[in-house]
Amino acid sequence: MYNLLKGKKGIIFGALDENSIAWKTAERVHQEGGTFVLTNAPIAMRMGQIQELADKTGSEIIPADATSAEDLENLITKSMEILGGKIDFVLHSIGMSVNVRKGRHYTDQNYDFTTKGWDVSAVSFHKVMQTLYKQDAMNEWGSIVALTYMAAQRTFPDYNDMADNKAYLESIARSFGYFFGKDKNVRVNTISQSPTPTTAGQGVKGFGGFIAYAEKMSPLGNATAQDCADYTVTLFSDLTKKVTMQNLFHDGGFSNTGVSMEVIERFED
Repeated sequence: MYNLLKGKKGIIFGALDENSIAWKTAERVHQEGGTFVLTNAPIAMRMGQIQELADKTGSEIIPADATSAEDLENLITKSMEILGGKIDFVLHSIGMSVNVRKGRHYTDQNYDFTTKGWDVSAVSFHKVMQTLYKQDAMNEWGSIVALTYMAAQRTFPDYNDMADNKAYLESIARSFGYFFGKDKNVRVNTISQSPTPTTAGQGVKGFGGFIAYAEKMSPLGNATAQDCADYTVTLFSDLTKKVTMQNLFHDGGFSNTGVSMEVIERFED
């Protein structure tokens, strides 16, 4: 390893199990010398194996509902106490659609479900950053990263209202990124990752077929959760100090490929 994060301290949201990108990122950050607090919603913590990750990385866990300002204030205050100072990096790896879970089609949304998913998946990112900003909790040249998907730019029918959530998430990154950059020299970016077989991702209808399609469309193949963890580490490091307000496609070239020969051959007579 390269000690890219030696001496750096952070908070990682959303580690559920070993399939999750946040889990892989936590392991990778640990390998690179970083220390961090793990956090997730209490209900998610009961479903996952986050204690195993904490034990492996020597980290503490602070339960927090990322939609609750009170929980976030407590999380950030306690994290700085545990870590011994301000924060250098934050990963927001949170997403949830009740409409998807309940099988509601995009044209037949339950708007209470929509609001809940929007709050968890997108507005929570603003709440996290607003709390960090108001508490002056980020070190200069710190880095904040959220995970997104290119359904924010292109239509993937079964991605449902999560596409709208991701579009809003990316807009928040740009808008808050401006103020965090101007006022505190902190950078804010989103990573638009390949479809990845996380516990949450596999809840999307037809997900297995879509992963296979993306693999054939991408010149370098799909980026795995481990690949994304590696990329996230570079964004947390000092090697990317002037990268901010960007939506960074990490998808093996999928986002810039109109059609691949493999897909053409699939449909030729």
